[in-house]
Amino acid sequence: MVFIILVIFWACVLSLILYKVKSGKVAKWAKLFRILTVVFSISIFAYWFIKKSAVAFVDNSVGLQVVNKLPQPLDFYLIKVNKVDAKTILEPKHIGKIRPEYYRIEYLKMDKSDEYWIAGYLGKKNLVYFTQHSVPNKNIDQIVEVQNYINQSAKLSDAAKKHIDAYNYENTKLGIWITLDFLLLFLNLVLLLRKKK
Repeated sequence: MVFIILVIFWACVLSLILYKVKSGKVAKWAKLFRILTVVFSISIFAYWFIKKSAVAFVDNSVGLQVVNKLPQPLDFYLIKVNKVDAKTILEPKHIGKIRPEYYRIEYLKMDKSDEYWIAGYLGKKNLVYFTQHSVPNKNIDQIVEVQNYINQSAKLSDAAKKHIDAYNYENTKLGIWITLDFLLLFLNLVLLLRKKK
């Protein structure tokens, strides 16, 4: 997705430059390029947002229900521990902020993994909950009730923190690029729809 976002960014920049081409044979091609850029960008973002908004049910997956029984809302992250060619790869995912007595459901593809971790943050940097869970039977869904503040392993929680920080940094970077793309797309759309005086 990062590559497509960069392509959209540079296409929108080029479209803004081509707006200045008003006459000659190149003008028709410039306008066609601008129209295609806007249509392509809107289509890609519409598809991406629909895909992100849809229920993330995965075939042959393990359903995980995280229930917050604590008196405060916590921001939860899931770290799937994948084993690939004798290497351990940690794959973080943001579950979201869960209020007291509420829950979230995630569907985990566990074909390369039989373990996951759950980390809960109070605020942005304060890790107050960390547990390690194994999946002995991949046909049975899991329920994790968060009932107290606990850190099962300081060493593993430090590794989880590093991966969560990197994950959040990448998401922030992606968010900045998407914001720039939206701004350029809006400018291109306004210039395309603007009527000549």
